[in-house]
Amino acid sequence: MSLRLVEVIIADHQTEAARELLAPFCARIWQESVPDGREKFSCVVRPRHIEALLGALHRAFADTPGFSAVVQRIDALLPALQTSADAPPLAPAERRPPTGLERFLSRDRMSTDEIYDDIVDAVAISQTYLVTVFLSAVIAALGMRSGQTAVVIGAMVIAPLLSPTLALALSATVGDWRLGLRALRTLGAGGALVLISTILLGLAVEIDPAVPELYNRTIVHLADIALALASGAAGVLAFNRGASASLVGVMIAVALVPPLSAAGLYLGAGDLELSVRALFLFANNLVCINIAGIVTFLLQGLPPKRWRITVAILAVWLVVLALFAAMILGRIALGIAWSG
Repeated sequence: MSLRLVEVIIADHQTEAARELLAPFCARIWQESVPDGREKFSCVVRPRHIEALLGALHRAFADTPGFSAVVQRIDALLPALQTSADAPPLAPAERRPPTGLERFLSRDRMSTDEIYDDIVDAVAISQTYLVTVFLSAVIAALGMRSGQTAVVIGAMVIAPLLSPTLALALSATVGDWRLGLRALRTLGAGGALVLISTILLGLAVEIDPAVPELYNRTIVHLADIALALASGAAGVLAFNRGASASLVGVMIAVALVPPLSAAGLYLGAGDLELSVRALFLFANNLVCINIAGIVTFLLQGLPPKRWRITVAILAVWLVVLALFAAMILGRIALGIAWSG
């Protein structure tokens, strides 16, 4: 069930102000007295109203001693809410009302604070993260080397590089440079570990460059750009709804570890050209996930701190993608010319 329980603690003398503020956002509301001269409000709120509610509470009571607000997920509610309770909240005067597209796309998404809490844990360079990256790289490399598709899919499902990539898109959207640096460090450390481990593996075992599972990671078509953009958008939508199971399909559709592992294997085997081509597929997927992530975050109503910064970062990614598309078209044109 897509509902949240918001518990607000406020001083007694601000009870009426708190009730007036909460009423437009809450489908149900209860009030009770708590120790130390304070009041507690418990509210049932729909996810798409959480963002506006928390912002209004922060503006009104952030400097009030004893104020606190806690958001929890509701797994079940009886009696169920009626359709009439589905009306949008009254937007504060200083806040721009959401567009119809924002309301549609943000219908079930978590609040920005909830998204932050989930993403921050994913950008830590922990022992578990490094071990997961290493195992994913080895599984992907050995699976591609032996042509076992099921093994490669297993490595895709682990997908340790997807979370810091989404964190990078989120940081660009909201203008959080600290989160962006942490995401870059985590992504860089993971990518370096994948390359190092697979290069060593390529030196240790014999590689057949023509194995389809491996060679396919060196081929990029324009359709791969469309696939990566669509998959990145789907990943953000699934992540923002807390639907972790839905991310599995995205991890398989737009993979980061397999092409990077293929690049390491080819480099370890001494094939520089195929290694660079596999790196190109990895870079293409990375750029597309960031572009799709930023656009989807914006469409879901996540508020940028400075629009100029967000638009500038998005423009840089788009320029890079345009260069990639031109390189793909150039390669296709060159292939046609040679065949003619």
